[in-house]
This record gives sequence, C-alpha cells and structure tokens, in this order.
Amino acid sequence: MSAGCKIGVDGGGTKTECILLDLANNVVARHQAPGSNPSIAGPEVARRTVADALITLRRQAPAPVAHTLLCMAGARAFWKEFAVGLEGFGHVTVFDDARPVLELATNGVPGLVLHSGTGSFVAARAPDNTIHYAGGLGWRFGDPGSAYELGRRVLARGLLEMQGWAPATRIAPMLRGHTAMNDAGAITRFFYHHAEPNKQIAALASSVLRLTEEGDLTARQLVLESTGELLDLAMNVVAKLFPGIPLDALPTGLSGPILTHRVVVEALTSRCSLRFAPLDQPPIEGVRRLLMRA
Repeated sequence: MSAGCKIGVDGGGTKTECILLDLANNVVARHQAPGSNPSIAGPEVARRTVADALITLRRQAPAPVAHTLLCMAGARAFWKEFAVGLEGFGHVTVFDDARPVLELATNGVPGLVLHSGTGSFVAARAPDNTIHYAGGLGWRFGDPGSAYELGRRVLARGLLEMQGWAPATRIAPMLRGHTAMNDAGAITRFFYHHAEPNKQIAALASSVLRLTEEGDLTARQLVLESTGELLDLAMNVVAKLFPGIPLDALPTGLSGPILTHRVVVEALTSRCSLRFAPLDQPPIEGVRRLLMRA
C-alpha cells in the first residue's frame, strides 16, 4: 500500500464518527455525522451520510488518501458494495462495527468484548486469530442489553403501569416526564408515529439507568434482565471458542454506557469469573489503532 493519509469511520445507529490520519499517523481532523446503520436510517440515507463524511475529511487531507477503513453497523454486504463505488479514497477495507471495540478490549490477543450501544453484540478473537461475531441482529429481532431493547422493556412496563395492570413504580412517572404526556394511549401513539421511533425508544435507557443508580428496584431488574441475556450469549461464545481456557485469564471488555455502568459491572461480575474490563475509550480510538496497524 502506498504512503498517504488514512481515513477511519465508525458507523453506528446513533452517530457516525470519522478520523483523518496524516502520513505520520497523527490525527489531523475529526468529523461526526448522524447514524449510518442502513437498517435504521435506511440505505439511501446511510450511503449519503458516509459519503458526505468521507468527502468532508478528504478535503482536509494534506496528502492523497491511501487507505480508508469502514467499521460499520448493518449488513457487511451492503457496505462492501458501497466501498466498491468509492473513488479517490485509496484501498478501502470494510469491517463490522465490532472490530474497533474488540481491538480496544484485547489489543490483538485472544479475548472478547460485549458491546451495548443503540444495538448490542459480542465479538471475539479466537486462539487461532479468527474473528467471530455474535448477536447484532438488530432491533426487529432483539439486541439484549442494548439501549433500544432496554428502552423497549421500560416502555412496555410503564404502559402497563398506566393501564393499571402492573404495580405502580417510578417507571410510569419517568415515562410521562420523557414524553410530556399523561396517558398510555397518547404515549403509544407518540412512539408509533414519531419519525425516529428507534432513537426515541433508545433514549429511555439513560433514564432507567439513572433510576437504577438511585436504587429503584424495578429499574434495576429491567436493566439486569436485559444485560444478563447478553452475558448468556457471551458465555455461549466462550464455551465454543475458548474451551479449557480459565475464564479469569480471558481478556473481556465491556463497552458502552449501559455495560460500563457500576451496577451492571457488579452484577455481571457476580455471575461468572470472566475478567471484565470496562472500556473508557470510544470505538473511534479502536479505529485509529486499526489504521495505525494497516
């Protein structure tokens, strides 16, 4: 690969972060755009969002772009097709959005990472250096531990409370405050008719985490049930890829504000002996590391 600048993209459901590295691998520009998961934003919007972001960074490049790394949420086939049509961005590599956080969690050695953003997944580097990806099925099929899935649970619980079919807790008042609406019917219509329902539902996750921090038992139960399902998936991955390896010797990262929340870390740690390490760096830092090794 010829020398030149490098562009890295971390495209998720909520936002798209990009960086530009010069010939010495220094970050010379950053750019943030809306979410670019085609399953959420739609294929055309996703293409346009990433294309515009790439052009914005290329204009700031002090030299021609030799390599572009796309780490994207959504079907890899979609982004590979997109990459084929790119011109003027050097050699283009397409990875899943799992690869940057896996890089942060394991530094290129065998291990795994559990990630929760708008969606969720488990990614692992096996002892034979192969990369594996579990979950990430999207909101239609369930992403346990994700902001969307947690928001969905909170919304369902709050609506049942308003209907009188579940004991009253702080969930229903939180939901009323979030929507500025008082009855279950109006709140239901709000989410069904909103232009960005997924984003609105995922936004409820931060509120239920706050209730969990304040000691609300119902909120805590919802959070731990959701994240516990993601841990179950991770344990299946461990059993298949790392047989015979002691769990406490296996690097395991936790990524995203839900999984790195104190209550969640404590709960997951109590369930198994995996060596959890909450990641304090954003996925775009993993993209930068991957670019430097390219």
